[in-house]
Amino acid sequence: MKGIVVQFRRSRKTIHEKHYLLDIGLTKRDEAKKMAGKEVEWKSPAGKIIKGKISDAHGNNGLVRAIFEKGLPGQAVTTEIEVKGSEK
Repeated sequence: MKGIVVQFRRSRKTIHEKHYLLDIGLTKRDEAKKMAGKEVEWKSPAGKIIKGKISDAHGNNGLVRAIFEKGLPGQAVTTEIEVKGSEK
C-alpha cells in the first residue's frame, strides 16, 4: 500500500523530528487505528531507505502517525511512502 508524507508532527512551538503524519488513503479513524504497528519505508532519490512504524491514528479523517528510526529530510514532505504488510 502506498501513501504520502503530509507533514511533521508539530505544535505551536515544538516539532517532533521523527514523527510524521501520513495519508494512506483511509477515510475513518477506525480504519486508521487498525493500521497501528505496520512497518513503513521511505525511499530517498539516492536509494537510501528509512524505516518506521505506524503508531496510531491522527484525527478523525484517516491520517496516521508514524515514528521513523531517524528523522526524514524536509524534502520528504509530499513524497511517497510504502506501507509493508498491509492487505490493500
